[in-house]
Amino acid sequence: MRPLSRVAPGWWDYTTLDPELLADAARLTAADIQGLEREGFAIRFYDTIQEFYLAEALEYITAWKQATASAPAGICGPIGPTEQLPLVARLVNELNLSLRHAHFWGMDEWVIDGKEASLDFPLGFARTDLELCFNRIRPELAMPPENLHFPAVDSAEYIASFQQARCLIMQGGQGEVKHWAFNDPPKREGRYVDAPPSPAEYRQLGTRVVDLHPMTLMQNARTSGGGAVHQVPTRAVTVGPRETWQAEKVSIWHPGHHDNPFGMRLTTLMIARRIPDSAVPMSLLADHPNVQFNFFRPGLGTCEVEMH
Repeated sequence: MRPLSRVAPGWWDYTTLDPELLADAARLTAADIQGLEREGFAIRFYDTIQEFYLAEALEYITAWKQATASAPAGICGPIGPTEQLPLVARLVNELNLSLRHAHFWGMDEWVIDGKEASLDFPLGFARTDLELCFNRIRPELAMPPENLHFPAVDSAEYIASFQQARCLIMQGGQGEVKHWAFNDPPKREGRYVDAPPSPAEYRQLGTRVVDLHPMTLMQNARTSGGGAVHQVPTRAVTVGPRETWQAEKVSIWHPGHHDNPFGMRLTTLMIARRIPDSAVPMSLLADHPNVQFNFFRPGLGTCEVEMH
C-alpha cells in the first residue's frame, strides 16, 4: 500500500510517491531540467520576467491571428498567472487585431452555494479575465460575447463550445498540489483508498465540479488573498482532461511563485520520463502529444536547505 499523504491523509497527492522519485526530482539543476526535453515535450527558459510574461501573452496573439470565419480558433487560459492579461489587451489594441472569429475559454471558476461565482466575487476568475484583459480591448476589435466561454456548474454548453472552434493552445499554471486548472488529486476514499485512479481513468474526466485539495486552498489564499484561507471557496468547476486533450498544445507557465522549486522539478521529471500518476495530475500530460513547460529562470530556485 502506498503511504498516506504527509499533509492531508484523506487525499492523494505527491507525498504518496516513491521516495526515490522525489529525491531524484529534488536534485535536478537548471541544466538537468533543460536536458529533459524530448519529442512532444519542449522546455523553455526566460531570463527576465518581462520576457516571460510577454511570451505568454504572445501565445494569445498567435492563436487569435489564426482564427478565420471558416476556421475559428482560440486559446484556453488561466487565472494564475494573471500578469500576461493586460499585455494581451495592449497587443490586440496596438496590432489592430480583430477578434471577430477568435475564441477564448476560461479554465475554471469557484463554486459558491452550488453556483459558479458571480462577476462581483473579488476572487472570481471570469471577473479577472474581463477586468484585466477583455474589457480593455477596443470595442471595434472586441471578441463577440458568444465566443467567450466560461465554465459553469451546468457545464453542457461549455463542453459543447470546444466543438465550435479549434483550441490551439491550453495555457496553465501549476499549483502546489501539481494541478492544471483545478484538476486536483482525488480524495482517498471509496474505490481509491489503496490507489488513486489510473491515468486512463482520470483522463476520461470532463468539465465538472470538484472538491479542492487543502493544498489548493492554502495556495490560493497565499497568492491571491494575503493568506486569508477562510475567503477561499472549497469547491470549483474546472475544465477537464477530456477537453485538455482536445487542445492542440498545452503550455504551462512557471513564474516561480505559484508552485515551489521542488514541485516544478517533480512534474518536469515525471512528464519527461513518462511517469503519469493521478496523485500528481500535471504528470498526466506525459501522454499528451504536444506539451511545453516555460520557466522564469530566476524563479526556478533550488531544493537546498536554507533556514529562515
